[in-house]
Parts: sequence; structure tokens; C-alpha cells
Amino acid sequence: MRVTWVQPEDVLRHELIQSAVEGRSVEQVAARWTAAGGRLGLPERGASAEAATPAQRRLARKLVDELDAMPIPDSDDEPTEFNAIRASWSSPPALPRVSRAALADRIRGAWLGRAVGCLLGKPVEGVGRAGIREILQATGRWPLADWFTARGLPETVAARHPWNRASRTTSLAENIDGMPEDDDLNYTMLALALVEESRAFTTDDVADRWLKELPGLRVFTAERAVYRNLLDGIDPVDAATVRNPYREWIGAQIRTDLYGWACPGDPRAAAELAWRDARLSHTRNGVYGALFVAGMAAAACVASDVASVIAAGLSVIPPRSRLARSIGLGLDLARRAVPYEDAIDQLYAAHDGLHWVHVLNNAAVVAYALAANGADFSRSICAAVAAGWDTDSNGATVGGIVGALIGGAALPDTWTRPLKGRIASSLRGFDGATFDALAARTLALVAPA
Repeated sequence: MRVTWVQPEDVLRHELIQSAVEGRSVEQVAARWTAAGGRLGLPERGASAEAATPAQRRLARKLVDELDAMPIPDSDDEPTEFNAIRASWSSPPALPRVSRAALADRIRGAWLGRAVGCLLGKPVEGVGRAGIREILQATGRWPLADWFTARGLPETVAARHPWNRASRTTSLAENIDGMPEDDDLNYTMLALALVEESRAFTTDDVADRWLKELPGLRVFTAERAVYRNLLDGIDPVDAATVRNPYREWIGAQIRTDLYGWACPGDPRAAAELAWRDARLSHTRNGVYGALFVAGMAAAACVASDVASVIAAGLSVIPPRSRLARSIGLGLDLARRAVPYEDAIDQLYAAHDGLHWVHVLNNAAVVAYALAANGADFSRSICAAVAAGWDTDSNGATVGGIVGALIGGAALPDTWTRPLKGRIASSLRGFDGATFDALAARTLALVAPA
């Protein structure tokens, strides 16, 4: 058995890439690894096909620890401490207030929209952009505008681009029966439970809840590395920086929508809650992605346009960070009305070499999909998913933002009906929960105006 995301030889390959991005000198470490027969570059999967020898594994662990011990050059553009991050924030846009009834519908729309976007992207997670297009063209569904289906899909295409193994039986048009379990929604429900217990929750509280509530194989990349670190006795405030080359990937960005819904109209309060969560597993741009989404989610619950929502998200991230630049590229492509395929081509070119679960490329797609399609729910989630990369996560983020912006009552029935109003989960107390109940619990976190 080879558990993904924790094999030492693969962790080292990812760490060499991440350390180089952060400005560490990795050449000597890389040379020692290749001299021992190790490979460089991105592993093809979460666990590479060929296992390392025992001697190589010992060396890989030693080299990862050496890289971890190297100082990262300071950068005023990308601060790490919360007070420094907060000092970089700009003034958020002026946001209106909404009635309690309107807020209830928007929060319900956020939950439903997040689930729909996630479910749309689940069967093609990891398939890749070219594969997604070939599947859709082969089934007469290009451009994407409806659920994926295996009906009419030629066997040759199916063999070339197999559905995501964990999702194919629950997320195609012909077999959807409620919202199946997904980590993107598990984290949202976990955040709900955290805030219900106390708005003053700490990073230690997040770690405690992970260990008590999340099965170890239901978390991935940075979260799995940190889960291992916590079990190894590493303090939660240090866990993100130990043998965790995924610290600037997308994991924290997918965990923080709920903090925005619990702080409608207050992106700064939402971002602070998101920071306490994100710092457990991520650093710098990985954390900024979480703040960006939390800020947008807070604005989406009250705003009247996507531009204000995106501005709120940008107001709570360092403006000269790599994340801000990636988001800015997505926004510029939308502003110039670059045709969809050309725009996605440019995003791929700009982020060449990044893993498909990195935060930078995926945040750029989220920003583009939102800015290019406004409050059109269907076009927005389809633009996010058809772009490839982390399809279910980007679909979920975009779906939650637009769902909150337009409200649950305005969501198209073709998307919401298959969910049957319920969600599956391995989280204690959440399996079979209804979206109406989740929305009501979230609304209860917001004090009446």
C-alpha cells in the first residue's frame, strides 16, 4: 500500500520545487538526490508508480528536513504573521445591508451553489482540460452547460480519459442521488461546527477537530501532511512548515466560505477567522487564498454585483503577492473580454509548471470565471469546471459565491433538483443533513441587525 501525498521520495520532489519558488538554494540538495538515483520534477500522481529503496527513503526524509531548516528570504510583499498581513489590507468596498429574510435566502443559495459547483466538477477532477473537452464533444455537450454523462461516450474516449474513480458512481447525470460526500463540503460543515462552538476558536481548536472528526484518508495534500504532523506531536502552529511541500496549494482556499457567510458584509472579520484555520496547514499564498475566498463570501451575502465581491476579496490579501498577481491576470482577461479558450490558454501559460492543485492557477480561474460571467450561475460554474485543474474545488468556490449573490430562490432547478436537498458526510452529526437545516444553522450565527 502506498498512501498518497506522504511518500518521502515524492514529498522531496515537491519540496525541491516549493523551496526554489520561495528563494531557497536547492541545487546541492537536488544533486545529492539525483546522485542517489532519485528523480526530479512533479510526480505524476499523489504517489509515484515506482517506490524508492529503503536507503533512498531515508535520504529523502533527511533532505526534506534540511530544506525545511533553510531560512526563507523575507519578503515585505508576502508577509507571514497575521498583523503584517492585516497591515497590507486595503479599504473594502462599501457594502449594503440586507434584510434578515434576504440574508436567509442568500445563505441557502451559498450552500446549494457550493454543492452544485462541487458536484459538477467531481467526475472530471484530475482528468485535465483536454480530456474534459474531448468527453464533452464526444457526448454532444460542448461547451459545458449541464451535468456530465457517460451515456453515448465512446469506449475509446472513456479509456483515454477515465472518470475520477471516487466520484464516477455518484456524480454523473444518470446516477446523482443527493449530494455525495466531498472534502470541499466536509470542511464547510466542520467550519460551521467550529464557529457554533465559539467564534474565538483557535488554530489548536481546528487541529483538535480535524483529529476527532476527519478520517485520515479523507484529507489530501497539505491537510494530509499536517494530519501526519499532528499525530507526530508537532504543535499546530508549526505543523504547516514541517515536511509539507503543499503549503501553497489550494487546500486552505477550499475551507473558508463558511467564515464569510457567518460574517456577512464584513470581509475583514471573515478573513481573520479564515487565517486561524488556514495557518494550520498553509503559509503565505496558501493562506492568502483562504482570506480571498472568505472575504468574497462575506461580501457575496450582501452585495449586488460581482465586482464588489471580488474587490472585497482583494482587500484582505497582500496586494503585491503572487496570489494577487495571478488573480489580477484572471481579472484582466475578463475585463478585456478575451474569448474563453484564449483566456484559459493564457492562464495555463502563465502558470506553467505548477501542480493542478496549486493555489495560484486555481485562484486565477476562480477570479476569471466570476469576473467574466457576473451573476450568471450556470455560465460561471461551467467556466470554472471546463478550465480543468481542480475542477470540483473551483466549481464549489464559484458556485458558493454566485449562489450567495443571487440567492437560493434564483438558482436554476436543473442544478438543484438532483441534490434532493440533502448531503452525505462521514462527519459526526452531518450525514444526511439537509441544506435548509445547514442554512438555518449558519443564519443563527449572525446576530440580528
